[in-house]
Amino acid sequence: MCCVLCRRVFVVLLSCCPLLMLGCPSEPAQAPAPTAGEAGSAVSESSEPDSATDLGEPTDAETVNEASPAATDDGSTPQEPTPEGTPEPEPAPAETPEPATSSATGNQELLPTSVVLGDESLYEGIPGEGPLTVEQVKEWLATPGVHESLSITLPLGLSLGEKQIVGIEENPLTRAKIELGRQLYFDKRLSSDGTISCASCHDPAMGYGAQTQFGVGVEGQTGNRNSPVSFNRILSGPQFWDGRAESLEAQAVGPIANPIEMANTHDVAVETVKGLEAYRVQFDAVFGADSVNIDNIGKAIATFERAIVTGPSPYDYYAAVKPFLDQFPTEDDLGELKEDEPDLYAEYEEAKALADEHPMSESAIRGRELFFGEKAGCTACHVGANFTDEKYHNLGVGMDAEEPDLGRFAVTGDEKDKGAFKTPTVRNIELTSPYMHDGSQKTLEEVVEWYARGGHPNEWLSEKIKKLDLTDQDKQDLVAFMKSLTGPFPMVETGRLPE
Repeated sequence: MCCVLCRRVFVVLLSCCPLLMLGCPSEPAQAPAPTAGEAGSAVSESSEPDSATDLGEPTDAETVNEASPAATDDGSTPQEPTPEGTPEPEPAPAETPEPATSSATGNQELLPTSVVLGDESLYEGIPGEGPLTVEQVKEWLATPGVHESLSITLPLGLSLGEKQIVGIEENPLTRAKIELGRQLYFDKRLSSDGTISCASCHDPAMGYGAQTQFGVGVEGQTGNRNSPVSFNRILSGPQFWDGRAESLEAQAVGPIANPIEMANTHDVAVETVKGLEAYRVQFDAVFGADSVNIDNIGKAIATFERAIVTGPSPYDYYAAVKPFLDQFPTEDDLGELKEDEPDLYAEYEEAKALADEHPMSESAIRGRELFFGEKAGCTACHVGANFTDEKYHNLGVGMDAEEPDLGRFAVTGDEKDKGAFKTPTVRNIELTSPYMHDGSQKTLEEVVEWYARGGHPNEWLSEKIKKLDLTDQDKQDLVAFMKSLTGPFPMVETGRLPE
């Protein structure tokens, strides 16, 4: 039987510690209100790895207008990475269209400005069917609220990382900017021959990656790296496997000019976008007059990518109810909780119902203990709400090649970075095969075997990589746990582009 004092302490802990909270959101992340003058401002952000296409070696065009790297977690706590800095807010449009009355804008009620990312109203596109017309775009832009800076909350699980949100101070999220970025993300006209878009290598149907060993660009060209994922970028600093793009904005425009990706030039891409009136109208509304330029194209795409997040997984629901089960293990304990703390008991009931609706298997629960424990030691790198330390490590992958890919070393020139690559998120990992920077491992079982063997020995192998004493059951349990980290993606309109 637990005493009343213990329950009181638990109530205090539950209200203060995000790890014990029932998904109760922390303060919503509020971007600064847009102001005039956004048009023409340079891309200068600090975001993370995986987004748009990462097929091969960087070109000069891929590092345009980069800023200094964002701070990253020191790996000391598996729950909460280090907060990012908050640079000066970026200005936004001086004017928005006057509200119009039409079937497209309905009764003109102000759209919500406080949202949980994953709310599908952010991704459903401009109402209608077929190619977007200028008239449809203008009607939608007149909808009250589409130009308001959004106050955002992350979904259960990711919400533990809200202090690590990157980029919205410099590039505020608005519904209009998310929609513009959505269109550009899926528009193959940004490529030289109209065959490749961001979604070609970061496809929603493939977990925002590509199920090929390497990304495939114009005329079937491939590089030497697997396509990193483009979700949960809102918690991510420098981008690409080697971190060469120090913001999501810089990353978003890099592939446009990469000769084996979109094989275009920034100037030609800008002229293509300018040539479509429906795009010009949106850029004018979002960024200001005459604002179609490569920096603003990058800002729009990055805004859409920041809005793509994973929903709660079975693990997240389990983690929400587990503190209650640990503190109140018997029916008698729960009965006393119900009598003494009815509000807290109601929270328990809600958490329990959700966990029952989205159950973790017994194998996954055992795998959780291995993942977070010393036996497997996965949280040496896979930490925080997004299960990544945002750092670079040499796992020995590909280091037995005659001329191995040296990864981060090519960016920093630092000897210790040879063969080091960015730690990817483990969220939704069962949807994003193949694995590793070179796509050399086709299944999660292969990945676990690699770690169990201690990687491939080489001069720069990370000190975190050691042989693991795992049984066959342990390996199966680890795979089951990683699969329990799979949450739903929001439904996204992939068509509806300007005619």
